[in-house]
Amino acid sequence: MDAYFKAMEEELRQIRRELHRIPEAGLAEYETAAYIKQKLSAFGVKQVESWLDTAVVAVFGQEGERETVAFRADMDGLSVTEPPRPYASIHEGMMHACGHDGHMTILLGFAEYLTEHPEVYENRRIVLIFQPAEEGPGGARLLIEAGLLEKYGIRKIIGCHIFPQVMQGKIACKKGGMMARNGEVTLRITGKSAHGAQPQLGADAVLAAGAVITAIHTILSRNISPLDSGVLTFGSIHGGEACNIIAKEVVLEGTMRAFSDAAYERMTQRVQEVVQGVAAGYGCKGEAAFRHMYRVVDNDPALVQALQRVCGDAYEETQPYMLAEDFSMYQQEIPGIFFFLGSRNEEKGYTHPLHSAEFDFDEGILPLAVETYAKLLEEI
Repeated sequence: MDAYFKAMEEELRQIRRELHRIPEAGLAEYETAAYIKQKLSAFGVKQVESWLDTAVVAVFGQEGERETVAFRADMDGLSVTEPPRPYASIHEGMMHACGHDGHMTILLGFAEYLTEHPEVYENRRIVLIFQPAEEGPGGARLLIEAGLLEKYGIRKIIGCHIFPQVMQGKIACKKGGMMARNGEVTLRITGKSAHGAQPQLGADAVLAAGAVITAIHTILSRNISPLDSGVLTFGSIHGGEACNIIAKEVVLEGTMRAFSDAAYERMTQRVQEVVQGVAAGYGCKGEAAFRHMYRVVDNDPALVQALQRVCGDAYEETQPYMLAEDFSMYQQEIPGIFFFLGSRNEEKGYTHPLHSAEFDFDEGILPLAVETYAKLLEEI
């Protein structure tokens, strides 16, 4: 690692721990936004804007011969209760359990680098996006709809995610689909109530729900190509009134994910057909309601090649993950790259998964990401 970036480690550690203490829900990151603005001001960043109330955008340089490039960090925390630690959250029931505090720290470190190296944005504009609501409802889409990409003529976008399944010191990425398209689905099965001793007078929504679940799990094996990947998981089911009453309604909630739009859309179609058809076979009515969320994180091949060149031996190819990320919404509009910053360190105990109350990482990984951003900017 270059000595300049290595020297940032202690400063980045302090920033990360200060941000870690103030996690906030999506679209309510007011304290976080104020902290980011204060830091940008202290670094001497001249153009800082507010978007969507809590998004913060810092702009360097002017539009020139080279394409405008954006770098993005997510801001929001999670509804997770953090165990005691010296820099634990001061907001009860909220925690930065997905590394967003680290992502913001990396982008702040990069902002400081840019203020000290104005030559890197001669004849080009660099835009740093501190984005709210990645965990939901999806701040990327909201910023796109608000016109951020058009206002600054952004042509490429770069982001990263701290990742405990990649070893510390490594940068992992892959061309094409790296993270899945995702959505949520609610199935509602409506039957007819009757006494449990007279089932012939009712239409049993519980019985129909069991058949629906069994049938839905054939979609992946019989309606999706074996060369595609998908997930259909129902994690919640509620229904019935009492043990001796035929249930008149059952509601199931689940998640669905796929690495291709075609597979995802086929799954959506078949879920609707299955719940309607199977429920009807039991004398019930079946309905499916979908909440389509993020798209496939689809990395631009040329940008991945550039990342490989600047990382050298630190680069490794990752497997795709069924996790989802709203960075994908930017990639629907412009070429982008999203890479994993390895944080797994078994000696120090940094092995817990994202969204776990035990999740943490060694801040020594943060300068590597700042350096990677700097080198990638020069390469493209």
